[in-house]
Amino acid sequence: EKSILTDFARDLSHRIAGGRAFDCLITDDTELRRLKLAFLAKDYPTDVLSFPNDGALGEIAISVERAEVQARAFGHSRIDEIRILMLHGLLHLSGMDHENDRGEMARAEAHWRAQFGLPETLIARTVA
Repeated sequence: EKSILTDFARDLSHRIAGGRAFDCLITDDTELRRLKLAFLAKDYPTDVLSFPNDGALGEIAISVERAEVQARAFGHSRIDEIRILMLHGLLHLSGMDHENDRGEMARAEAHWRAQFGLPETLIARTVA
């Protein structure tokens, strides 16, 4: 899994972020909950968080536990779910915000999902 995700991150960096690097922490619900509380003042775990950085592209944190649950719920592999979450996080690092952009991020996510052969996007699942 690690080499698949490393290659995918490199692909995302080159194809979407103009070669700018980002860091991705794959951890558990406890850590995502701690990060969400520390940075967003919300006390519950989440699947992915993005932290833009002025000097570099930024950082993404993904809960492998949430990814496992969501993968089962949506009928695909955990690795595909982590890749979906990584794509979603990178689009946020690139400045997109699905809560305020009138569907721009959803369209971008659908486009890149198709390009990478990924299952239904994170945004599309929450809208349906």
